[in-house]
Amino acid sequence: MTGQLFETVLLGAVRGRRLLSHPFYQRWEAGLLEPGELADYAEQYRHVEAALPRVLTSIVSSLPDNSARQLVERNLADELGPPAHLDLFEQFASACGAVADAPASPATSDLVEVQLRSAAAGAVLGLAAVAAYEVQAAEVAGSKADGLRRHYGMDSSGTRFWDLHAALEADHADWSAEALAELGASDTAVTAAASEAAEAWWAFLDEREACRPVAA
Repeated sequence: MTGQLFETVLLGAVRGRRLLSHPFYQRWEAGLLEPGELADYAEQYRHVEAALPRVLTSIVSSLPDNSARQLVERNLADELGPPAHLDLFEQFASACGAVADAPASPATSDLVEVQLRSAAAGAVLGLAAVAAYEVQAAEVAGSKADGLRRHYGMDSSGTRFWDLHAALEADHADWSAEALAELGASDTAVTAAASEAAEAWWAFLDEREACRPVAA
């Protein structure tokens, strides 16, 4: 199976769990988030972003010195920078008023655990879990950045993390799909791991929606 076909498999795995269709992101796009919701989001998303280099490093460690490993290493190199993506994320978090030491919530912990566990189980499952987000991340990041500028008065420093991901994530999705093809992954294994990750991302947003402040 080719990388392009694996992208089709991944898109099928996240069908019904496309992030931009979630009510939380729809409110973000429409400028309807309540005060404090962006800060809460940033405090929780920080844990996911901080874990991504560990996830990718775990995947790399399970790969021989081949083209699949080189593709994942390129993704990891982008994360570590310079500029380090976590540093750029902190600019967004600061602009939102997020606190620095907020603990991970249950859904956040579950999402991070799914990604780390999938990576520890092998390169195919780890890549599929990461790619479940990557395959839709460019569109999501672009929408977030646009909403931040139009509705929440955020400048380029605050949106830089999302602007960068809007430009990079299509490549990351391509690289992950190509790596899966190089590894001869089965579409069944990819679908199972990607679907589990998509459910965890959806639950993460469900939790953000449940934390919506109650109007007075």
